[in-house]
Amino acid sequence: MIQKHTSKNGLRVVLENIPSVRSVTIGIWVLTGSRNETEINNGISHFLEHMFFKGTDTRSAIDIAEAFDSIGGQVNAFTSKEYTCYYAKVLDTHKDFALEVLADMFFNSSFDAEEMEREKKVVYEEIKMYEDTPDDIVHDLLARASFGGHPLGYPILGTEEHLRTFSPDILRNYVKDRYAPENVVISVAGNVDESFIHKVEGYFGNYESHRHIESISEPTFMANHIERNKETEQAHLCIGYNGLSIDSENIYSLIIMNNVLGGSMSSRLFQEVREKQGLAYSVFSYHSSFLDSGILTVYAGTGKEQLPLLKETIQKTTDTLITKGLTDKELKNSKEQLKGSLMLSLESTNSRMSRNGKNELLLKRHRTLDEMIAEIDAVSHDSIQEVIHKIFEKEPSTALIAPKVSF
Repeated sequence: MIQKHTSKNGLRVVLENIPSVRSVTIGIWVLTGSRNETEINNGISHFLEHMFFKGTDTRSAIDIAEAFDSIGGQVNAFTSKEYTCYYAKVLDTHKDFALEVLADMFFNSSFDAEEMEREKKVVYEEIKMYEDTPDDIVHDLLARASFGGHPLGYPILGTEEHLRTFSPDILRNYVKDRYAPENVVISVAGNVDESFIHKVEGYFGNYESHRHIESISEPTFMANHIERNKETEQAHLCIGYNGLSIDSENIYSLIIMNNVLGGSMSSRLFQEVREKQGLAYSVFSYHSSFLDSGILTVYAGTGKEQLPLLKETIQKTTDTLITKGLTDKELKNSKEQLKGSLMLSLESTNSRMSRNGKNELLLKRHRTLDEMIAEIDAVSHDSIQEVIHKIFEKEPSTALIAPKVSF
């Protein structure tokens, strides 16, 4: 049972009591990511995530690290295109302490100038490491090809050029603008009862909003191609198709269709590209949903001499999907796989905290497990076909990283 509380300042708390475990996971979800940035401050959401761990008015960076190590807990954070999350997983006996430290980081981070310059070097290295991983960076190129100059096309890490311009005041102003209480959800899951909501309220329920009214613009999907020459052993290819938003009524039909296309080892792309033709070690597809849009991505890496055959094979596989749809066996098996994956994912407090936090932040609603299973069971050949035609009706975007090869 998920309990929800809205504070007078607009901040929301969602709590799920799981008495059968001994852990508690607390997550602070903020509705801000690279999508909320500009061309000038791209990368600030991710850099800010780093700086929240670099010291507060009363704790140094090492104090924060030792605070969780000393209780056998875990603390971490991540940034996406539309949200940022700070979270800690601890034994239930340490949940009050973990909440206090997270609140200290959230409200009292000092953004010390010297610490900031050191952390910029860390992020520079993170960017370089990412650039040295072509099978990762090609997905960023695809986002730029698909969304152009829209913020959804920006890289989450930003660039060294942008990072150099960040100052403590720029970070503080961004926090004041984007970390408004109505943009924040505190998600708690584990061996914890509803009285913990009042403790969350004590830390987060009274701070004020300084945000201005902001609307996000819906992107236009574009069939662009971006190519980067790089001396790699493989050619890395991404193909993007116009997808569905996170609240689409056909989202489960899309997930099932993608599972058949390239989302598992038994998928058509895996079997055709890897098992039958040996064209790639890694080949898969996945769907990314945003508030108002989405993108279905197909990725594969192969030797540059096999690139034309790889593209032809992917095209034939998608053409067959468009003309013939799914078989009865594929539909049945994919439903069962999705239900199994869904139920297994709910076995940890981490995953429940994440599911509840993300649902509240982006959808403002929560489905029970029975409701989700009923929606999966309701997926039909007709709903799958509707999704297939919507996804593949437009020309795709493409991105390629390869050693001096034209595509």
